[in-house]
Amino acid sequence: MSKTKIIKIQAKSIFTQSKLSGAKWVLNPYVGCEHNCLYCYARFINRWRPSNYGKWGTWVEVKINAPELVKDKYVDGLVLMSSICDAYQPIEKELKLTRKILENIDKRVKLTILTKSYLVLRDIDLLKQFKDVEIGFTINSFTNKAKKLFEPDSPTNNKRIEVLKTLKKQGFKTYTFVSPIIPELIDLKDIISKTKDYSDYYWFEFINVRGAGKQFSETLKKEFPESYKIITDKENLQKFVEDSKKIINSYKIKVKGIEIH
Repeated sequence: MSKTKIIKIQAKSIFTQSKLSGAKWVLNPYVGCEHNCLYCYARFINRWRPSNYGKWGTWVEVKINAPELVKDKYVDGLVLMSSICDAYQPIEKELKLTRKILENIDKRVKLTILTKSYLVLRDIDLLKQFKDVEIGFTINSFTNKAKKLFEPDSPTNNKRIEVLKTLKKQGFKTYTFVSPIIPELIDLKDIISKTKDYSDYYWFEFINVRGAGKQFSETLKKEFPESYKIITDKENLQKFVEDSKKIINSYKIKVKGIEIH
């Protein structure tokens, strides 16, 4: 059983208009995420939650009526699952909320799933029923200390790449979301080389320092001072971004966007 604090809620609606690039709607089965990534921009949500919830990564709101809200409902435009959670975070294995949503939703909905979890493989049978679906994985180079500090409770990047490969072999349209790109910690050449045969396209996102918050910045400064120096110096950061773009452009891959905050 999960040690995560589960808060069951009744949502008023489930499709929210998106401000994110490429998606018209977002669908979040949950609010909060057990993966507990230190850089996650969604941590700001804690400001509007009761103090007894605890820290980000220790609680998850579960929209228990989500399957009813989506039942046979069609919306026009690309729907992203998800933006303030991972629809396949560990508690999904037990609760099956995302699976129930996929069972009920109109299969004509144009769906894109972004995850870090191998659990998505459980729902291949349902995902194959959609007329237009794509599945993406957030992949970076975090290992050892960086992985423990920044993504303590998420699957390894190697596991994510394995699942990406499996999905591609199953005939799904797939993509890789390379994020967050941090100097000295992310090896773009390695990531692209390992994923290009299994990705129809890419998104790239440089670290959103402001969105990541104070705790992330302080941790980066303490543990990876060289990385911190680059991202906090305008000239050095600009050079890093331009050098990274050159690496990306050197590969024959389809790039849908490069997010620079």
